[in-house]
Amino acid sequence: MKDNVTHIPALRFGEAYKSLDTNDLGTVLKSGNRLEVSVVNAGIIRRDKVAIERARESLRKIPAETLLDYAEKASEIYLEGELPFGMDGETQTVADYVTALSGLTGLPHSLCRSNMFKVAAALKNIRAVLAGLTRGLPAELFDKGCARLGDIDMNFYPTADSLGVTLPSNSPGVNSLWLPALVMKTPVFLKPGREDPLTPYRIIQAMIQAGFPKEAFGFYPTTHDGGDAILLSCGRGIVFGSDATVKKYAKYSNIQVHGSGRSKVLIGQDMAEEWEKHLDVMFESVSANGGRSCINASSVLVPSHIDEISDALARKLATIEPCSREDENALLCGFANAEFAKMMDEAIDDALKTPGAVDLTAKYRNGPRLIEKFGQTFLCPTLIACSDPSHPLANTEYMFPFVSVVEMPQSEMLDVIGTTLVVSAVTEDEGWMEDLMACPDIDRLNLGSVPTNWVQWEQPHEGNLFEFLYRRRAIQAKTLKIA
Repeated sequence: MKDNVTHIPALRFGEAYKSLDTNDLGTVLKSGNRLEVSVVNAGIIRRDKVAIERARESLRKIPAETLLDYAEKASEIYLEGELPFGMDGETQTVADYVTALSGLTGLPHSLCRSNMFKVAAALKNIRAVLAGLTRGLPAELFDKGCARLGDIDMNFYPTADSLGVTLPSNSPGVNSLWLPALVMKTPVFLKPGREDPLTPYRIIQAMIQAGFPKEAFGFYPTTHDGGDAILLSCGRGIVFGSDATVKKYAKYSNIQVHGSGRSKVLIGQDMAEEWEKHLDVMFESVSANGGRSCINASSVLVPSHIDEISDALARKLATIEPCSREDENALLCGFANAEFAKMMDEAIDDALKTPGAVDLTAKYRNGPRLIEKFGQTFLCPTLIACSDPSHPLANTEYMFPFVSVVEMPQSEMLDVIGTTLVVSAVTEDEGWMEDLMACPDIDRLNLGSVPTNWVQWEQPHEGNLFEFLYRRRAIQAKTLKIA
């Protein structure tokens, strides 16, 4: 620590590396120090990738069962431990992490902690996660390459020597998606989001302290070119971003693209008369985690009662108001980039000039949608009632509690939803359930009165990481002993 600066280094095979190029993240630490982070170039990433075998070997020699034990131990360390932070022997407590993360991302302290619990739960429940991804295959398959299910011998081989991930800054909990790769003996190259280098860095330190070999981790704050180097040089890549990001990487079969979720709640005709019973499910789907997740509902489709449903949900959403970062009841996130918030606010107002949609929350909230308060810029929850299903706001996603409510016959819903990460279908209609399960546009399906943000550890979040990193090979042998 020099000149009142705390520096977050890159990690090259777990070793701290201070780059000449840095990003100044401002004064967000409880110590009052400025925080800066190393920025490495694409050449360093490509150079490290050439030496990836050392990272693979560090994981190969540890039994998968032991790695599972390490992950469970890391859960507690991440959630409670004082961990290495910076270049000069500094450490970071949980309180330090929460304060700095809130300052960088705009999340209130309460949501910072709830996202910590999500990551910790993913580590603690790693056995259930792995069982869900592999459909119950024994972990020893990552040691031997073979496993037996019933009387069938199966051989799986890795499709990649490493997993490259470019992470977003909107929600720390998204880091839980790359964690199983380490238990699958796949090293990771991580590009943190600009506003959140803290979460992946803290996870890495917790996992190393729990026993994972440091060589298995690459942490590379970098430029867009560096992000491309990670995604294109690693055998498999995961990227998070906008529709433009999806378009850019869609042609690469080795890159899994997580774009806008456009998750939805669909109210079945059989439940329309009882919509009040499901109002809390709609509310949680829209507002949980400050509306920042791709699994937050951005649309509610109803077969009838649109006026009553829209008004009741708008009234409930309008009760969410900006609070200080430290307020334990805070549910709304500020924006680290105030200009970004202003752009979204203006885009919504411009779209409302097109007939067929109205902002119902406007009459219930105290003031405008965009508000400066407690030293932050907020966008207050917004519900758009759409009489025109083709309106620009009818299937749009924004990074705050934003939702459109659209009325249409149940029979038309699956024809118009488009690519959707999560659908919560509130229905008991068995025939429609069959249609929902057969719909290719839905990635995750919740049947019944279940919020879109509900997570079951045995189910993949988006795509299947095991099937992404491993492939089954047909194998026949006169004598094959797997047990």
